[in-house]
Amino acid sequence: MRKDIHNSNIPVRCISCDVRHKGVCGALSAEELLTLSAHTRLVNHQAGDELAGEKMPAEFYATVIRGVVKLTKTLEDGRQQIVGLQFAPDLLGRLNADENAVSVEAACDVNLCRIPKAALERLVKSNPALAERLMEQTLRELDEARDWMVTLGRKTAAEKVASFLFLIATHLDPEVVGEKRQFDLPLSRADIADFLGLTVETVSRQMSKLRNDGVISTVGNRQIEVMKLSKLKACCGS
Repeated sequence: MRKDIHNSNIPVRCISCDVRHKGVCGALSAEELLTLSAHTRLVNHQAGDELAGEKMPAEFYATVIRGVVKLTKTLEDGRQQIVGLQFAPDLLGRLNADENAVSVEAACDVNLCRIPKAALERLVKSNPALAERLMEQTLRELDEARDWMVTLGRKTAAEKVASFLFLIATHLDPEVVGEKRQFDLPLSRADIADFLGLTVETVSRQMSKLRNDGVISTVGNRQIEVMKLSKLKACCGS
């Protein structure tokens, strides 16, 4: 018999999830999804909401369903540095950690599927496929962090801004394909400057140059249209 939304063992919220197959839940069986869904909760956060505090007890994990999450580290004198961005279908939280290593903040409006810490860790112990998927995400984040070190340490200001726009264009919506991309910037110019180690004026100047060169078009301060993704990639210096 054909199974659909009315007779499938998979919970309704999971069937309608845009990122289930690409996220950690893609490694779970229908029975495991049903068990986990009894503990999960869909939550929405507005831009600027703090989701987890640095050095605070780690109480939950969360899959990013939509939006961008900003990771920051704070020095003793209060200075902050953005150290990473996470997109759908990334899992927020470090497995088996007792406290948060970074502060986690909604860079824009975000939708999350929150999972209690104990519930996910129990599943990881009994499901090798889930453990492998989490390891794959961890290694991918490590590779991306190393690539970003090159961006920050060796690239020019123009290449940094192009690399940032390429990152957003290719990660903000995992379902979009093709050369043309359109999106709203999830970070303010000040946050972009902080993330890239540049001044706000330099970021604005390089955005204008990309627009004048026909690589991007802009509407207001936030909306970006990339006419040809390969042309933007060529500006990244990779």
